[in-house]
Amino acid sequence: MSGELIVGLDLSSRAKAEDMVARLGDSVEFYKIGYQLFYGGDGFALGKELISAGKKVFFDLKLLDIDNTVEKGVAAFAQTGATMLTVHAYPKTMRAAAKAAAGSGLCVLGVTVLTSMDDADLREAGYERDAAGLVALRAEQARAAGIGGVVASAHEAGMVRNLVGPDLAVVTPGIRPSGSPAGDQKRVMGPREALDAGATHLVVARPIIEAPDPAAAARAILAEMAGGTRLA
Repeated sequence: MSGELIVGLDLSSRAKAEDMVARLGDSVEFYKIGYQLFYGGDGFALGKELISAGKKVFFDLKLLDIDNTVEKGVAAFAQTGATMLTVHAYPKTMRAAAKAAAGSGLCVLGVTVLTSMDDADLREAGYERDAAGLVALRAEQARAAGIGGVVASAHEAGMVRNLVGPDLAVVTPGIRPSGSPAGDQKRVMGPREALDAGATHLVVARPIIEAPDPAAAARAILAEMAGGTRLA
């Protein structure tokens, strides 16, 4: 499986994001817009602009609210032509999101356990399950809810794939190419390893957008994903 690379535009302004997209050029076709850019940098308008330009956009907003509010919010995003949108992987939330996205091209993803969290963090938050156990539960609930996929650490990608079957997307953040520091991520993995484990989409931000040559960094990761030699 070759998989798809999603570049996280974790930047503070629309101008910086547009500059990054220009620098990346044709090397990247899929972008993630999260909290920082969405709320602080006119990310919704930028996302629609990227969609109009033929790029794929993943709005990573982790929606969680009462069913009616989630349903209306997801429906609004579906109308933009976005490719992916995240919600928290709670059963009622996922069912509401699936209902809103039905018939559109929007793939709703349930966020299982953040890659910045480990077993100790979950215990502190009041969960009795460890990270793998909670991911497994959420993945099964996502499949039952009828959404398009889940977000999970690459370390759980194989388990998730076995649980959800071949058709659902398994999107893995916390991807760190050769030589990259883990930063604040705790459950990380390399690009090729993640795909071999069962991931379909890899989310990479800092190793690309903070590189001296972002396009070269993206090409290097794509080479790793393909199982080839890293590009200089």
